[in-house]
Amino acid sequence: MNVVVVGAGAVGARAARQLASSDEVDRVVICDIDADKVDAVVRSLGSSRAETARAHDTTPGIDAGVSVALLAGPRSTHTPLARRYAEAGIAVVSVADDVTEVTALLALDSVAQANSVSIVIGAGFSPGLTCVLASHAATLFDEVDEIHVAKAGTGGPACASTHHRALGSASVDWRDGEWVKRRAGSGRELCWFPDPIGGADCYRASLPDALLLAPAFTGADRITARLAANRRDRVTARFPMLRPPHPEGGLGAVRVEVRGHRGASRAVHVLGAMDRPAVAAGAVAALASIAAGSGALRRPGAAGLAEMVAPIPFLTELARRGVKAAVFEGAAAG
Repeated sequence: MNVVVVGAGAVGARAARQLASSDEVDRVVICDIDADKVDAVVRSLGSSRAETARAHDTTPGIDAGVSVALLAGPRSTHTPLARRYAEAGIAVVSVADDVTEVTALLALDSVAQANSVSIVIGAGFSPGLTCVLASHAATLFDEVDEIHVAKAGTGGPACASTHHRALGSASVDWRDGEWVKRRAGSGRELCWFPDPIGGADCYRASLPDALLLAPAFTGADRITARLAANRRDRVTARFPMLRPPHPEGGLGAVRVEVRGHRGASRAVHVLGAMDRPAVAAGAVAALASIAAGSGALRRPGAAGLAEMVAPIPFLTELARRGVKAAVFEGAAAG
């Protein structure tokens, strides 16, 4: 298969490396408005499978036999690009992690179904890996009532900017069959992530996880997402970023808590993962692209990974590539 990667930032570059080293991929086309960045990524791959697309090409790959488009560029570009690719019969994988962009991508479901292609939304660390973990944990229950997601850390500059905006905007939670907005920075909860991250105070923020999980778990009464933050993060979230973010953040982690019924008893299952967010997101995005190109997705249309992939094979291959999930073995709070 041939894959075009639109966006050569922290996540796009790592996804391109994963794709170029995959036997299923014949060619990787990398495109970004910054031609120097694209050339640097292609050189770093050291593979005859990778090539540079024209930096000014608005929709690269449509006429080049591309079967999958991986969108890892600026958030405002994902929806128009996804529409063009879907209308051309090309599967799309987006790493969007912004509520507005995810909402717009979900609205393309009818376009994708009409063209018999899939648009995989939020194929990153969170959402993305968190959706697969929730899907896997749900298999341990007869009925799922609640899903609670938390994440810590940021990837590249775009991820850091989204993190900053999210802390300053209201959360969107699913509660008792309807969407409920909650004040940003409220709902402090101490969440335990895999070591060495450990415990961190997490708060409500504008995160799209519930938008992607609610359609996959129609019987759930509550679906929430929280973001780890310190006091400085919460105060500065009200203002524009005062200094440019680092090229890449440090270690990060995700945690997914699923509650429900197993037989006559109520149970709780917690899964998590720890890695550099951009590294994990790149691996998830690459695997989602391979699944899309090989026809392994569950259905056409626009949806998150919880609806699109079988969790165990996906997590097994992700672990083989170095991104491993962990099971919480303590006692969950009541």
